[in-house]
Amino acid sequence: MAETTRRGPVRLVFTVVAVAAAMAILLSLGTWQVKRLHWKEALIADIEVRRNAAPLDLAGIEAVLAKGGDVDYRAAEAEGTYLNDKERHFLATFRGRAGFYVYTPLQLADGRYLFVNRGFVPYELKEPAKRPEGLLVGPQSVEGLARARLSEKPSSLVPDNDEGKNVFYWKDLDRMAASTGLAADKVLPFFLDADATPVPGGMPEGGVTEIDLPNSHLQYAITWYGLALALAGVVLYAVFRRKT
Repeated sequence: MAETTRRGPVRLVFTVVAVAAAMAILLSLGTWQVKRLHWKEALIADIEVRRNAAPLDLAGIEAVLAKGGDVDYRAAEAEGTYLNDKERHFLATFRGRAGFYVYTPLQLADGRYLFVNRGFVPYELKEPAKRPEGLLVGPQSVEGLARARLSEKPSSLVPDNDEGKNVFYWKDLDRMAASTGLAADKVLPFFLDADATPVPGGMPEGGVTEIDLPNSHLQYAITWYGLALALAGVVLYAVFRRKT
């Protein structure tokens, strides 16, 4: 009987500690999701401002980078000559079709190069010879959205790039440049996704940039706070029953 009496307070203390810890965890997770929600909303708003602003020339984009700014999805424009024989092909799907995004170096007036994502071609049109009308020659102007380079493979599940077959599974700017024989110090450190301006023959099909930033943080916050509220309800119910 004495042992049972001693176990009662110990069990009560353990229960109180466990409930307090669970409540603290649930509330902290909910608060963290609220903070993530505010961050994501600010990011989405910032991207909308960038993509709808007047296009910056390449010097403007470089100035933003020099100040540590983010150029991803920033409206931009460039002029130069496409090196069509140095196309790189990034495996992609677009509007339900399998194929490639065509990345072509644009040679600038100062001798440097900018890799332009000219758009999508279906799998059967991977080879440039099959779409000769779209191989623009001579001086060209292109508008679109600047895209930040990737510093590393986005996931271990992504295959390694197959440079021999000119198939890239992730956008490794350094290897794209090296595989075309372009000096790394002559290549601008970002991409440009061309807009949907039609090209002769219709291919590549521009305007492929997808801006899809999932924002489920509010639902997650409600879930965690809801679980905390439910836990509080269970505790109150248990206390009420104990008193009665």
